[in-house]
Amino acid sequence: MEDIFEGYKLIVDTKVDWGDMDAFQHVNNCVYFKYFENARVVYGERTRIVNRMYTEKLGPILSWIDCKFIRPLTYPDTARVGIRAASVEGPELKMDYRLVSERQGIVAAAGSSLGVFYDYGNRKKLDIPQDVIEAMEELEGRALPRSHS
Repeated sequence: MEDIFEGYKLIVDTKVDWGDMDAFQHVNNCVYFKYFENARVVYGERTRIVNRMYTEKLGPILSWIDCKFIRPLTYPDTARVGIRAASVEGPELKMDYRLVSERQGIVAAAGSSLGVFYDYGNRKKLDIPQDVIEAMEELEGRALPRSHS
């Protein structure tokens, strides 16, 4: 299964709860975004972005997110989400997600998001600090592309 996560250094596991399913007996589409969010939070913890939000009121704010639903998830299962930075440019950080059903051993969804680094105290965006970029590069073991065009 590790080949399925090629290019993803951080994988976050989340148990699929019975309550994640809807009337159609599969995980509701909105829940996939929760799984992506769980992965973003762990990524932020590992790169000290979350700490910076508490100490300096600086951090990302979600600009947009998308998801391609490939295969349905059902209870019981574990949603394994690979997350990686796709690119950084000025204040913008594009992330990629690959969601794998542990039980089925297949990619169930893929997504991306754009976060904008934000100064919550002064209510304005700012370029991603170099130490944050360096922490992301250390986590990922690679230089991050500087454009997402």
